[in-house]
Amino acid sequence: MIRMRMTMMMLLMLMLLVMMLLIFVIFYFILIRPQKQKQKKLEEQRNALKSGDKVITAGGIHGLVTNVKAHSVTLKVADNVKIEFEKASIGTVISKDNAEPPEPSQEAGPETTT
Repeated sequence: MIRMRMTMMMLLMLMLLVMMLLIFVIFYFILIRPQKQKQKKLEEQRNALKSGDKVITAGGIHGLVTNVKAHSVTLKVADNVKIEFEKASIGTVISKDNAEPPEPSQEAGPETTT
């Protein structure tokens, strides 16, 4: 009787361990792995920055890269306004090759005069 209880307890502990491992594996593939891939891609984009690229900083400032240094970039944000940022503060890179013109607004219909 005692042996049977011990066996049941061992089986329950083993099942609990398997469930916990399964939950960790699911979290890894759903949350952790995609986030790491996204961070790696952004880091590669930051390292490949060149003059003329359009970027958006983590603070939301849009600018054009004018100078690239080892750990920082200089952005032109307006006429005669240049700001130096750390590369780590670049949130989105929009290179010249990927830049697409904005689509015309569909909300405003054609003007009609009568």
